[in-house]
Amino acid sequence: MKLNYKRIILVGMAFFLISAFWQAYDAIIPLILTNHFGLPQTVSGVIMSLDNILAVFMLPIFGAISDKVNSRFGRRTPFIFIGTIVAVAAFFALSFIDNYQLSQLLAANIPNLSAEAADDFIKQTTLELTLSNPIPIIGFLATLLVVLIAMATFRSPAVALMPDVTPKPLRSKANAVINLMGSAGGIIVLVLGMIFATSKKTYMPYIGYVAAVCAVMLLGFTIFMLFVKEKKWADEMEKQSAEYGIEEETEVSEKHKLTSEERHSLILILASVALWFIGYNSITSKYSVYASNILGFDFNLTLIVAQAAAIISYVPVGIISSRFGRKKTVLAGVLLLAAAFFIGIFITPDIPEIIMYPVFALAGIGWATINVNSFPMVVELAKRGDTGKYTGYYYTASMSAQIVAPILSGFLYDLIGMRFVFFPFGVLFVILSFATMLFVKHGDTTNIVKKSALEHLDVGD
Repeated sequence: MKLNYKRIILVGMAFFLISAFWQAYDAIIPLILTNHFGLPQTVSGVIMSLDNILAVFMLPIFGAISDKVNSRFGRRTPFIFIGTIVAVAAFFALSFIDNYQLSQLLAANIPNLSAEAADDFIKQTTLELTLSNPIPIIGFLATLLVVLIAMATFRSPAVALMPDVTPKPLRSKANAVINLMGSAGGIIVLVLGMIFATSKKTYMPYIGYVAAVCAVMLLGFTIFMLFVKEKKWADEMEKQSAEYGIEEETEVSEKHKLTSEERHSLILILASVALWFIGYNSITSKYSVYASNILGFDFNLTLIVAQAAAIISYVPVGIISSRFGRKKTVLAGVLLLAAAFFIGIFITPDIPEIIMYPVFALAGIGWATINVNSFPMVVELAKRGDTGKYTGYYYTASMSAQIVAPILSGFLYDLIGMRFVFFPFGVLFVILSFATMLFVKHGDTTNIVKKSALEHLDVGD
């Protein structure tokens, strides 16, 4: 049994455009909220968690709904089509609202202030200006809500498409390719960030940058719509699985009841997902602010290094997990991620920026190792017809964690100081996820049973 890499790459274009969006979102939205609207870190953290609050409710719902859809385009494709179009249009509109707010700040002569005065101005005067004319912030938040709702409608269906077209034993390898596509989208957006100097200009307009990001998203969307044949590929996967005896044919409506041990493992996997996402998201959601305001580093280049390291490691990690098991590989990834964040504690503005590159390379490898295997461990417990629902479980755990992460970490940043909390907070929660993952007993790779001469046959288009 071989993985059809071409097919998975095309399916991965949906994750490509999703990752491109979130890379841009995490990079510029905190800066806009903090610098252009003058919001405190705690308030900014609450707003940054809105997508996760929506996701907790919407991802399981839309994942389960897509399980029941039977259109001529497939279960997942209609959600990807509508969600992408609305998200791109609203995201582009968001940049115009920000540009209006920026014009109000420029009228206040902010660029003429010294660096020291500008910091005080951002914390006090800018917030006063925002509150005196709340229309831009209200419009910004309303449009942001539209963007986030649109993204939430198709995230679970897009991710569920990979297991729909991939037999269970190949899902770690396939998920490696999917994450590879996501990293490619993220790196392209990071390069755009360097081109547009998003980490250098505090009061820059983001219209050009957002337009470029939207173009990248539409490129991935167009390739997906033109070449992915969801219904055909899903039918072929089911036939191939039946030939190998990987999973007995069941009706889509049949309920898959977990044993008590399987349920216990599922809860522990989801708890682990929540914990490492709290640690990881606390870093990624505010790294643009930490790097720019605390360290004085170019956050784009640092994140490119992390993404590049992840890209290099995805496929090897998929192969390693097939040999040593998903659980052991995940535990190794957790240790790598914790080690990277621990080293980051000792990085100061006086240390050359280049020192941060190997640290984030290590973090990228650790995160890739976790991501390649954690989602397949969850959907391994799902029967045919339940993939979208179990994808929703996975994202409920991860998104709930990402609600907690920016709010709790933002509160501690304001209370104690970002410099002293940023990396230690991440280390703590990543280590806690190691403890819960140790007790997981289910979700590893399914053994392949030969049932025909198709054992060494690849599935063609």
